[in-house]
Amino acid sequence: MKIAMITETFLPSTDGIVTRLTAVIRWLRKQGHDVLIIAPESDLHEFEGATIAGIPAYRFFLYRSKKLALPLPRIARLLREFEPDLVHVVNPAILGAAGILFGKKWPLVASYHTHIPHYADHYRVGWMKPVLWWYLRVLHNQAQLNLCTSDTVMQELHSQRFHRVKLWQRGVDTERFDPAFRSESMRKQLSDGEPEKVLLLYVGRLAAEKQIERIRNVLEHSDRFRLAIVGDGPHRAALEQHFAGTATIFTGFLHGEELSEAYASSDIFIFPSTTETLGLVLLEAMAAGLPIVAAQSGPTLEQVQHRVTGMLYDPKIPESFRELMLELVDESLRHKLGTAARQSALQLGWDGPSRQLLSFYDSLLQEAAKKAMPRNKTSRDSV
Repeated sequence: MKIAMITETFLPSTDGIVTRLTAVIRWLRKQGHDVLIIAPESDLHEFEGATIAGIPAYRFFLYRSKKLALPLPRIARLLREFEPDLVHVVNPAILGAAGILFGKKWPLVASYHTHIPHYADHYRVGWMKPVLWWYLRVLHNQAQLNLCTSDTVMQELHSQRFHRVKLWQRGVDTERFDPAFRSESMRKQLSDGEPEKVLLLYVGRLAAEKQIERIRNVLEHSDRFRLAIVGDGPHRAALEQHFAGTATIFTGFLHGEELSEAYASSDIFIFPSTTETLGLVLLEAMAAGLPIVAAQSGPTLEQVQHRVTGMLYDPKIPESFRELMLELVDESLRHKLGTAARQSALQLGWDGPSRQLLSFYDSLLQEAAKKAMPRNKTSRDSV
């Protein structure tokens, strides 16, 4: 099968979308499928044997940390030259708008990964939410199939009148994220030389909608904790100022074995965001054997069992976060929750979601073939 994937973000960027895409592309290539990746330009031109066609990208004044590619006519030419069996537009917004427009010639899949309308409040443009929903709905409803990554998001998309929506299963690399990667030197680095303290870990993009500021309340209330914030983004300078004077370090992005060690060398994973469509970092932390402390939201309730694999707090009650954190000073409780979290994550992997995606593709191609058959038969009969 020849598959064209058009995505707003890809390597060398690091986020949950890229994690999912690289995993499924790697699997598809191993199965012998031909993949073209159309993404914002970078120094990369190939991934696992799949060609990466870069589209000129520029920094947007509202989001300086990431380059965004424009919906240029070149995308149409790339698709014509590749002649795919199917087009998959990932998170259509800007570059993806061209993917939708030019990809309609072939069976078309779109997948929804980022709650852009929910971000509007955090960027003080809440009045734009109806417009954003309308725009995304127009894009997605041109696809024969729309995928999303949690039941909660699927229900919301239905309520926003998105059509033909199905759930794309979650996954995690349980070999890359494993307690065996624990490193005393990494722990010493993340704890700023205080490895005996309870080490809290946040991993992800540093942006206003992630609500990372909430963690300071815990640090101010007890000197038993240290916090390591792994990642980068447009909100980093504001966060460094917000956490100044607390037991916090910022590492920037970590990759490969360093990231594996960071997870495995920490004690608790913190996830304060309520705007995620899934939150793959939760699964990575669970695979590494970390108990989770997360704000209650649809996606976190789907992944974290309260007092079984982690703790869920009410984001409207700041005290509930602090109280749960103080409970987790108890090492035996952390170990119990972390062990259960690891066992839960071991039931997942990337083969299942990748195989499911291929089955979606196959079904779409079969539908397209059935629709084409009557026309072909009529054409032959007329001759």
